[in-house]
Formats: sequence, structure tokens, C-alpha cells
Amino acid sequence: MSAEQQSQASTALPSVKDDRFEEVLGLIRDARQRAVQAVNTQLIELYWQVGAHISRKLERAEWGDSVVSQLAAYLALTQPGLRGFTRPNLFRMRRFYEVYRDDQKVSPLVRQLPWTLNHIILSQCKRADEREFYVRMAIQERWSKRELERQLKTSLFERSVTQPAKVSTQLKQNYPAAMDVFRDAYVVEFLALPATHAESDLHCALMDRLKQFLIELGRDFCFVGSQYPLQVGGRDFALDLLFFHRGLNCLVAIELKVGRFEPEYLGKLDFYLEALDRNERKPHENPAIGVLLCASRDDEVVEYALNRSLSPALIAEYQTRLPDKALLQAKLHEFYALGATAQEDA
Repeated sequence: MSAEQQSQASTALPSVKDDRFEEVLGLIRDARQRAVQAVNTQLIELYWQVGAHISRKLERAEWGDSVVSQLAAYLALTQPGLRGFTRPNLFRMRRFYEVYRDDQKVSPLVRQLPWTLNHIILSQCKRADEREFYVRMAIQERWSKRELERQLKTSLFERSVTQPAKVSTQLKQNYPAAMDVFRDAYVVEFLALPATHAESDLHCALMDRLKQFLIELGRDFCFVGSQYPLQVGGRDFALDLLFFHRGLNCLVAIELKVGRFEPEYLGKLDFYLEALDRNERKPHENPAIGVLLCASRDDEVVEYALNRSLSPALIAEYQTRLPDKALLQAKLHEFYALGATAQEDA
């Protein structure tokens, strides 16, 4: 190939990112994503219809369980290569239909999830509100199979119901949506931290596993900086972690504490939030939110500290081990029992 031909080939086939073509590339990616979603929606609709057909046949005693086995064998014989229509999966389709057929809120949502995620939720969640919670979260956070299974192991539903985030009055009033964004505790078992660790160990581990930490925080969190420099007067300060939340349209400052929460920590966080609002916040952004992430806390001390706080802040725990699911389920049962008693008294 001559030098001129090589030059033309180089011009025709750029080997590096070219901003001129990114818009077209974006259109292609969006179209592919819509195509995948459309195929998934049609597949879930097919499973729904097959499940409905089997359900009606069994309810009317027109079929017995053995007929479903014969159906699976017939489909395998007449449609070689057809996957997903085994006997166990046909019964899953039946249960899928029967569980959601009368649920007007959730039945449209399940069509947005892949069959694998629907099956995991169906098999592991016993209560209707628990299923709805994980269906909505899986759609919102775009969880993979692995991440959904992890959130089930961390008992996210039980924690969300029985342990709402502990936030200041200012945060609750100015950011009502924040109650659905922030959590009372963040499970960071993926850091593999020893029982005794320093703040520097926690900080470095979070940076090494930033992707996993962002997933644990939630989809709309964007990383801004670590040891983020703040200058006030003639002094330099460093904020542990700084994020931006797209939904709340604000900076989120996170301070790390490997010990028990102490009330004086809140004063330092207030100071950082003031510095962010004065020196870093863009005109179109909302005031910054602060999160104190501590190893432990006394809930009564937290309540006293947050009650008079004028900053949008919250105090959460980080947990380096998976929570005790049995204990959380017992708390959930107690929570529902108290709710039922309150309704009867009313």
C-alpha cells in the first residue's frame, strides 16, 4: 500500500474517538436498547399468556399436572431448539400469571424486567409489597441478576421498611424525595475490611471498589472527588468524598467515621456544606446534602443531634457484613403486627 493509500485509509477509518460521530453512535445504541426491550416485553407477554392458559385449564380441572408435562414434551418434539418451555418453567409461568393477575400496579411493571429477574423475585419474595418493592427497584436501578440477588441477601426491603433513614428536619422538608434516595445503613461487605480498621483503610477500600459503592448508593449518584479540597479563609480542608445526585440536583458530601457517631461530627459536616454552597454550588443546583457514614451510633443521640440541625443532613451506618436476615424478618413481622393493631384501634 502506497503512502497516499495509507493516508486515505487512515482518514476513512478513524481509530480514535471522534466527537463528530458520537450523536449517530448514540442513536444506534438507543435503537438497540429499545429493540432489546421490545423483544423482552414480547417474551414476558408470551409467558403471561401461556401461564394464563395453563392456569385456566387447571382451575377448570380440564387438565391435570401430567398434561403440563405432556405439553412440555410436545413443544420439545414439535419445536426443536425452542428454549424456556420445560415443565418447571411452564409451572413458573402459571404462578407468574396467578401472582400478578389481580395486581393492577405491578402487572404492567413486570413486563419491563427480564424473565430471570422476575423468577428470582417470585421465588424469593413472599409478600406482595416485597415483590412490588424489588420490581420497582430493579427497574429504577437497572439491576443485573447478580445485583438483585445481592440486594435480596442484604435484606434491602426489610431494612427500608423497619429502618427508615435518619435525617434532619431541614432535609425532610426541603427534599421530600430524599427519603427514597438515602438509606439508614449501607452494606459494604464487598470491601472485605477487617473488624478493626482505620478511616484511611475504609477510604482506600471505597476508592478501590468505587463501582460497587456507587451501585450501593443508587443509580443517580455520580462521583465528583476524593479528599475534595475546600478553602475557607486562609485554611485548607479536605472533604472525604463528594458526589452529585442527578435526581436531587445537588452535591452530596460524605464524611467517614470508623467509630461511633458523636454529636460534634455534625458541626464539621455543617461547615463543609456551607463551604460547598458558597464556593462550589452552581447557580442551577440545589443546596448540598451531607451524609455522616459511621460504623455505629446511638439512635437517641442521633435524634437529639439532628433535631436542631439547620442543614440538610443525615446519619447512616456502614455495615461490613451482611445483616442478620432472620432478625430483620422478625422486626418486619413486628412492624406489620403493630400496624394491624393500630388500624383495629382506629
